[in-house]
Amino acid sequence: MPALSILDQSTIVSGKGPAEAIQESLAIAQLADRLGYARYWLAEHHNSQSHAGSAPEILISAIAATTRRIRVGSAGVMLPHYSALKVAEQFRALEAIAPGRIDLGLGRAPGSDGRTAYALNPNAASAADHFPAQLRDLLGWLGDGLPENHPFREVRASPEVATAPEVWVLGSSDYGAQVAAFFGLPYCFAHFITDGRGAAEALHMYREGYRDMRGQPAHAAVAVYALAADTVEEAERLFAPRALWRLYRDRGSFPPFPTAEEALAHPYSESERARIERMRATAIIGTGEQVRDRLAALTAELGAQEVAVLTPCHDAAARARSVTLLAEAFGLTKPMPIAAE
Repeated sequence: MPALSILDQSTIVSGKGPAEAIQESLAIAQLADRLGYARYWLAEHHNSQSHAGSAPEILISAIAATTRRIRVGSAGVMLPHYSALKVAEQFRALEAIAPGRIDLGLGRAPGSDGRTAYALNPNAASAADHFPAQLRDLLGWLGDGLPENHPFREVRASPEVATAPEVWVLGSSDYGAQVAAFFGLPYCFAHFITDGRGAAEALHMYREGYRDMRGQPAHAAVAVYALAADTVEEAERLFAPRALWRLYRDRGSFPPFPTAEEALAHPYSESERARIERMRATAIIGTGEQVRDRLAALTAELGAQEVAVLTPCHDAAARARSVTLLAEAFGLTKPMPIAAE
């Protein structure tokens, strides 16, 4: 059975605001900690009416300080927007807050529109091209050391703490898989973005090209949309808003996440209904046991050791119920070791 984690986009829902989305992230993270989930990852989005999580490092700090055993991290920090030194310092500070519990997931996508990418970094046109070099520098400042001829070799990333974050590369294409393999880092494929397209190829490329740089074997995860409910009928009702939101996303629109009633009342065209039926056929929804079995089959097929579930819901109670049902189905609710105070 794969390790079970959560990916959270701090989704803004219809009728509520971003502050409520952030508070829900904090509450679900504490629930996941009590239930025994392996990791809680926070996404990064900018200039969005759909997602409130623009600063995962801030949310990680709040969650790390209010949980006891779960690993907490980013999925991810969009490195081309930032200085590698500043990211290293942020995550070293997070390690001081929760030693041995911090993950630094990195991506190169903008997590926004093009104009916003330029607002974040005036060099956005070429910044993504420097992702491998930035990653090399970041790893250097986290403990690997910078190359001998590096102009900033004498600069130290503070605070210099005893532990370091676990660095991951995230992606939805072959590119991230190749970068992760080259640097010998764990890799997570964003299955929920592509509906699984390209996952098998990317993970195969990752395993085949993996270079063991730190005595650690290749380690892969997939981030998947999944939702569990007490009945199949309830799961399908809760899936309806996700399906409508995906139709919006496919048109380049990112509104707040709708209610089930709004989704069921929407005037769909015939082509949209056909698209939703295709989505429903592949969506990982159902009872806790059904979702568990499909996640286990998917990770076995892809050769992934972990799965991170993304479960946007308009109803916070329904989302918490999904998180609980999956924990029970995966057998996570036994007492877990607790990190030292």
